[in-house]
Amino acid sequence: MRHGSARALDVVGTLARLGLAGIWLVSGVLKAADPDQTYIAVRAYDVLPTAGVTVVADVLPWLEIALGLLLLAGAGTRAVAGLSAAVLLVFIAGVTQAWARGLSIDCGCFGGGGQVAPGETAYGLELLRDTGFLLLAVWLLIRPRTLFALDDRLESRPVARSGEGRN
Repeated sequence: MRHGSARALDVVGTLARLGLAGIWLVSGVLKAADPDQTYIAVRAYDVLPTAGVTVVADVLPWLEIALGLLLLAGAGTRAVAGLSAAVLLVFIAGVTQAWARGLSIDCGCFGGGGQVAPGETAYGLELLRDTGFLLLAVWLLIRPRTLFALDDRLESRPVARSGEGRN
């Protein structure tokens, strides 16, 4: 029975890993495809100086794509899940502060973003969605073992000691 429950947890972890990978890849590709709109979305939060907005808008899409590719491959799953959780907490804080300050913006989480008409915000849904994504990352932090992951292959390979295998 233990073996079956461990296998079920591996399946749940695999779904969490692949789901989070897909989220990062879609989000990153949409942002990378429209860097001007990404800049507008980051600027709309009104928390960074212009230079900071530029850096975040330039780096964020590629960070998200990198996180997605690493999760897709299952490479460094626990570390990538930790970084994912940290990024998601920043996103949650950003949306929360925008809501608390009465800003009318679209989060730009999946492209687009920027100012919207009052009443067109969806802060509650955005926070709920990002909290769900955060739960996927937390699952992988606690239990990073998943199926079809490079982590398993990298960890199970014996490491040659210096001098071994030489004639």
